[in-house]
Amino acid sequence: MRFVIDSVDETGKLKATEIEAVEELIQFAGNNLALEADSEVSISYVTNEEIRVINRDYRDKDAPTDVISFALEEESDEEVTIVWEDDQPQPRILGDIIISIDRAREQAESFGHSFEREIGFLALHGLLHLLGYDHMEPGEEKIMFDKQKNILEAYGLTRD
Repeated sequence: MRFVIDSVDETGKLKATEIEAVEELIQFAGNNLALEADSEVSISYVTNEEIRVINRDYRDKDAPTDVISFALEEESDEEVTIVWEDDQPQPRILGDIIISIDRAREQAESFGHSFEREIGFLALHGLLHLLGYDHMEPGEEKIMFDKQKNILEAYGLTRD
């Protein structure tokens, strides 16, 4: 199975190999989670200032954060359902993951692991949010965090 991943480095600070490593992890996670072939996800890499504005405008939290996800499969009462014109199967468009490169570097240093491990973790965390996983309640948190840990370990991306 292959995901369609649209990666955009708005900072211009990432190496192509760093973006490719995240995409490989997300491909692995998609297979691990048995997602439909041709599912689509967008990953944007931004600065602390850019994610702070997004966090403020969409979450009413005027501070930078590490990752924000916008799931396209979550509909609120104000949203219009997408109706396709033909009977052809359409790709599953999961949504957008936005990662602060600045925050990822800070956290990698603070946690004592690689930057690559941190952005991989953040991308996976964002993907799980797009799929409906959450960590607001202790039971939900255990399920989500166990899934993250298992996928990262199976992929070989550890904190070492």
